[in-house]
Amino acid sequence: MGLFDRLIKGLTKTREKISRTFRSILPFGRRIDDAIIDQLEETMLADDMGPSATARLIGEVRAAYKSGEITETQEIIPFLKRRIVAYWPEPDRQLRLAEAGPTVILVVGINGSGKTTSVAKLCHHLATQGRTVILGACDTFRAAAVAQLTEWSARLGVQIVKHNQGADPGAVAYDACEAAVARNADVLIIDTAGRLHTQDHLMRELNKIQRVVEKKIPGAPHEVLLVLDSTIGQNAINQARMFSQHVKVTGLFLAKLDGSAKGGIVIGIRDQIDIPVKFVGLGETPADIEPFDPESFVEALFSESE
Repeated sequence: MGLFDRLIKGLTKTREKISRTFRSILPFGRRIDDAIIDQLEETMLADDMGPSATARLIGEVRAAYKSGEITETQEIIPFLKRRIVAYWPEPDRQLRLAEAGPTVILVVGINGSGKTTSVAKLCHHLATQGRTVILGACDTFRAAAVAQLTEWSARLGVQIVKHNQGADPGAVAYDACEAAVARNADVLIIDTAGRLHTQDHLMRELNKIQRVVEKKIPGAPHEVLLVLDSTIGQNAINQARMFSQHVKVTGLFLAKLDGSAKGGIVIGIRDQIDIPVKFVGLGETPADIEPFDPESFVEALFSESE
């Protein structure tokens, strides 16, 4: 199954909602007027695209209508697609790789976001590219977290560096960095404890892990990926803002996109926080990961529901 087909399937709930409401307000062949644009704005807000992104896009639609660039309703969705795709330039979406030595990817997010499964998917994605991957199990607080990651490492055939539950996560990160260098690994993925973005003292622990990694491997971490649960809509934006205050988030991994009716949040996130989406999770297995492709995403988002 290709990326577009996977996105079509994964975005079913969002797509059904958007296509149903858009068809009702944008009948083919009708002349655009202010009333239609107002209805379009209400629909986009209801689809979790967010007030900021909606205001910007509606402003562009209104300007195109006033200038005569678009005149009939069937021209609106192609116009929106072009504008939305432009939100994600290709260089922003590329995974940053180290020029020399191991690439270090720090994975952060709250408990319940799908973080551990997303780490497994990322391991699978990189391993299938022929890269040697080591896992650093720095989630030493949550019961069974190390055991879960150990199981994933065995299933995926990747090495893991771990301590006992309750150990200092900074010490695990230190040892993981040493192992990645000594074993000439291509990639070190460091899993961290899930933290509520409102728990400031726990968020500071993430900053400590980041500092440990920076000292051990020059230029690291090369990526800090924040895993967000796509089903929570606008709350995901609040999480991203709070995490960004404590660690240098470089990209987003949107998990559970296949179970969400709030796929429009992808657009809202890009407009409100300057962090690109790099990966999306579209299922439960390690293979259910795709690098984010805005053209495929937008086509799937606006395709008509069967």
